Amino acid sequence: MENLFFNSWESIIRIIISTVMAYIAMVFFLRITGKRTLSKMNAFDFVITVALGSSLATVVLNKSVPILNGAAAFFMLIGLQFLITWLSVRNPAIKKMVTSRPTLLLYKGEIFEDIIRKERITMEELYVSARSKGIPRLSDLDAIVLETTGDITIIPQLPAQRTETMSDVEYYNKENAKIEGY
Repeated sequence: MENLFFNSWESIIRIIISTVMAYIAMVFFLRITGKRTLSKMNAFDFVITVALGSSLATVVLNKSVPILNGAAAFFMLIGLQFLITWLSVRNPAIKKMVTSRPTLLLYKGEIFEDIIRKERITMEELYVSARSKGIPRLSDLDAIVLETTGDITIIPQLPAQRTETMSDVEYYNKENAKIEGY
């Protein structure tokens, strides 16, 4: 309990310097890897973000971890994220492994309760999304899609045939059979 509030000025100065240095290293690596690294997160991006935060905390607070080691960890995590996203853009198998597909939650006013339950979405979340678009009734909608980022997309009206932007969405009816034509 003797070092609960203050250990030494040396440890405070070390934390200040290591925080600034680690922060600069992390921002540098994030900037050189491009905007995709900081985009809306899918599960893979979330894991990398948590790992970066944990690494930053370790570098800042653990005296036995030199700043250069922390910078190497940042570089490796961000580099792996860059490599996996680069590969997933070029290889459909890797993309499928890393990211999920958008899922249809409502089609032509019909709510797929089994899919909503499976995806752990509440009716309140659907209502909030509809209200944010000024939609008074879910039955008035043609589609609601759960995106790979966890966002809920409201589509008031779909054209008669399948569209380009809906090509990667998983479509199932209540019998869990694929909906034909979409």
